[in-house]
Amino acid sequence: FNGPLTVVVDAKDADDPKAAAETVSERIGGTEGVVSVSPAQFNESGDTAVFSVVPATAPTGQETKDLVNTIRGDRPGIESAAGATFEVTGTTAMNIDVSEKVQSALVPYLLVVVGLAVILLLVVFRSVLVPLKAAVGFLLSVLASLGAVVVVFQQGHGADLLGVETTGPIMSLMPIFLVGIVFGLAMDYEVFLVSRMREAYVRGERPAQAVTSGFEHSARVVVAAALIMIAVFSGFIGDSDAMIKMIGFGLASAVLLDAFVVRMAIVPAVLALLGERAWWLPKWLDRILPRVDVEGEALARPAEPETRPAEKDLTRA
Repeated sequence: FNGPLTVVVDAKDADDPKAAAETVSERIGGTEGVVSVSPAQFNESGDTAVFSVVPATAPTGQETKDLVNTIRGDRPGIESAAGATFEVTGTTAMNIDVSEKVQSALVPYLLVVVGLAVILLLVVFRSVLVPLKAAVGFLLSVLASLGAVVVVFQQGHGADLLGVETTGPIMSLMPIFLVGIVFGLAMDYEVFLVSRMREAYVRGERPAQAVTSGFEHSARVVVAAALIMIAVFSGFIGDSDAMIKMIGFGLASAVLLDAFVVRMAIVPAVLALLGERAWWLPKWLDRILPRVDVEGEALARPAEPETRPAEKDLTRA
């Protein structure tokens, strides 16, 4: 189906507003990719006109996006010929504008999220490679879940099983949703899992044994938490709205991949292969980083007995 564009012509400064609106309509109607242009409708003052432009392609198609950019690019010449200004708006144009804004903000947003995660995990685990591994694993989960969404909702593979009636491009906000929500869950699973490994390593266990013992203690917590979130997100797949269905499927697949593939398989394997190097931290960085006692080592240390004033006097005597 076609997504019409709405063109608003401001002809307040034109000598003949109707002629100016007609010039804008004719010039836009002659643009390649435009099927038809509706007659201009004026307001009561007769200085502002509105008409619809019907593209030959779907509202989510790249050709429609190119058409909007072409019309806006030709605007100076059309306005000069008509003696009036105009704007391209409507639902289709607004969706294109929102999509472009979201896409331009995605990379900075991702850099901020991943950068903060690396810094926080660097402070918590006092390691250089563990935060980098966590960030890479998070990116793998997001990219894999986005790929699953594209396969089902855009390419149509398995769409009938999920009740997807029509396929098309995924919504522009989907990467933002996935990055924001999956980031929080992925970092929770990372801290659950690796903190026990770090605790075992600090208490003197060999790196490989620390990975094994830490995994034994925290794996059940991660599995239970992941299954709960998968069940919650999967409930949205049964909704009739395609957008809600897409969000539920994307989040459920992201949690499934992150918990059972990245955190439960890749993370222990990488830590076991790295050995002592997994907990390496430069001395200069160790000195400037604040101490965060995640493992509760300070609570496990026996407190030194406080010496009473009377005992101090006896000792001096």
